[in-house]
Amino acid sequence: MAEHPNVARLKDGYAAFAKGDFAVLNDLFAEDLLWHEGGRNQLSGEYRGRDAVYGLFGKLMEVTEGSFHLDLHAAFADDEHGVVLVTTTASRGGRSVTTNDVHVFHLHDGKVVEFWDSSTDQYAIDELIG
Repeated sequence: MAEHPNVARLKDGYAAFAKGDFAVLNDLFAEDLLWHEGGRNQLSGEYRGRDAVYGLFGKLMEVTEGSFHLDLHAAFADDEHGVVLVTTTASRGGRSVTTNDVHVFHLHDGKVVEFWDSSTDQYAIDELIG
């Protein structure tokens, strides 16, 4: 079975995030993207629009002292939905955390219009992020 084109788009998006390639992310993310950041930490909440999401990314890198990293394990997608399995690592102030996460995407015409994150250890992330 051939891989759905949205799988490649999502994988390309993770590679772009790792390199800070916002041109690729601009092509992947809808301008009015709605991003749900779970947990109970200083970054938790909803972010509307690419600029707000990019602000979240910047703050995430700042808070984690540039250590935030996603290791993609698998990606699945169809015309409307995508699911990506990742291992997340981050450090702050001499502490570090590694969790397995599930990222869920709602897609429209190949663009991410909504995003949710579910972590296997949200408490550890909340404690690290503060």
